[in-house]
Amino acid sequence: MSARRRNPDRLESYRAKRDFSVTAEPAGSATAEAAGGRFVVQRHRARRLHYDFRLEVDGVLASWAVPKGPTLDPDVRQLAVHVEDHPLEYADFEGVIPKGQYGGGDVIVWDRGTWQPADGLDPARAIEDGELHFDLHGEKLAGRFALVRTERRGKEQWLLIHKHDEAAQPGWDPEDLPRSVKSGRTNDEVAAAPAAMWRSDAPAAEAEVPLAPPLPHWDPPTAGELAALDRIGTSGTWSLAGRRLKLTNLDKVLFPGSGDEPPVTKRDLVRYFAQIAPVMLPYLAGRPVNAHRYPDGVHRPGFWHKEVPGHAPAWLTRWHNTEADEDETQCYPVLDSVPALVWMANFGAVELHPWTSRLPDVHQPTWALIDIDPGPTTAFDDVLTLARLYRTALDHLGLAGMPKVTGQRGIQIWVPVAAGYSFADTRAWVEKLSRVVGRVLPDLVSWRWYKKEREGRARLDYTQNAINKTLVAPFSPRPAPGAPVSVPVTWDELDDPDLRPDRWTLRTVLDRVHRTGDPLAPLIGLPQRLPAL
Repeated sequence: MSARRRNPDRLESYRAKRDFSVTAEPAGSATAEAAGGRFVVQRHRARRLHYDFRLEVDGVLASWAVPKGPTLDPDVRQLAVHVEDHPLEYADFEGVIPKGQYGGGDVIVWDRGTWQPADGLDPARAIEDGELHFDLHGEKLAGRFALVRTERRGKEQWLLIHKHDEAAQPGWDPEDLPRSVKSGRTNDEVAAAPAAMWRSDAPAAEAEVPLAPPLPHWDPPTAGELAALDRIGTSGTWSLAGRRLKLTNLDKVLFPGSGDEPPVTKRDLVRYFAQIAPVMLPYLAGRPVNAHRYPDGVHRPGFWHKEVPGHAPAWLTRWHNTEADEDETQCYPVLDSVPALVWMANFGAVELHPWTSRLPDVHQPTWALIDIDPGPTTAFDDVLTLARLYRTALDHLGLAGMPKVTGQRGIQIWVPVAAGYSFADTRAWVEKLSRVVGRVLPDLVSWRWYKKEREGRARLDYTQNAINKTLVAPFSPRPAPGAPVSVPVTWDELDDPDLRPDRWTLRTVLDRVHRTGDPLAPLIGLPQRLPAL
């Protein structure tokens, strides 16, 4: 029997490299029993990106680090470095290992499934002998593979090879499939907001602790419901998600065309709000909403509307502000369903601005907001430069945040915060951070309140961190030709030469969401403490 198999605790090396009072990884049990036949591949961004390839063998996960990832291309031989065995509980781990810990970085479950050794091989003996042939049955990987140890000295260097069989695909690249098979998220999304953490002081079955309650789920309109909308004339009744909505002036142009973009009608806006609702409602539900209405189109002056009108349907959720003075808004709409969002579209509400706080405690913000407000002569490249400075600052502080193009000229950065902060707290913290950023490039920034006094420079606006002061909601249209939309982007997209603040419109943003998802969504509800500055 090999020395590896005789070792009474195959996880001794694994544990020796980790401080389980800090890392979220499972410690594992020395008495784990083999369940047989599982494999997992985890995409792991530590000091360098690599893929952790793991096969269940004798009650542990035999593991290799594959820098370029496994492939179905039979003509490619991928380097695989044999590393310490990992506990079985690690097979489902997806989250973040803290910086400074062994393997610090973000981890997703890139693929998983079952495996069998070829031709009745003893897997542990084959690994000891330096050559293992096996079949994978995963969601991405399939077919016959081989792991073969090379003659190099030092760390155990192996090659991972796919055989020429029916599952082989020449040119197959794992980087073309970056999402987790467990959660559907990317490494960026998991790094920004791990959905759960492991408690190393608890049994593995109890160690996974959710970091935020699950969000409600809203279904988009069905094909039949959308077809019914198209059949309505200028006005009529639309049945949507069990509600009957009276729609009016559906053919009225609300947005002039822009370039190749044709004009946008109210029918187009109604359809868009219905389709984007599952992605947009998490930023609106449970919050009072201020609406910027343009019932005669954005080519005419709009106006703010906060009070729920008397003709609003009885089923619309309302919040009565008992602290309001007589001349202030008494009753706000709370948009918590697809029909409610569509009702707002029919009401001519082009822009939606949710409160930073949630009900019932409207004095407690859930986001700290950074608004890079460009001056008349501020170029978008300057806005991007400032946003990248915030990226560096937040990374240095170990804080999760995400940028959002405004659909007009600026960029906003949303930073989730834990319960317990006041608006004075978030305002003071954002101001301190912004002062530091502004000192790096003082020629780009003015702290003057009025634009005419800023000499064309940008303002790093921290004053939006106040009750009933709002920023435009993610995925809300903006009042401009072509109907540009405010869209969350990843930090990496700030380096995209094609990025513009109005890059996506009401007609194009749904394709982006279907293709890449919403990078800001994983941060919703993240209970994040703001470090002292």
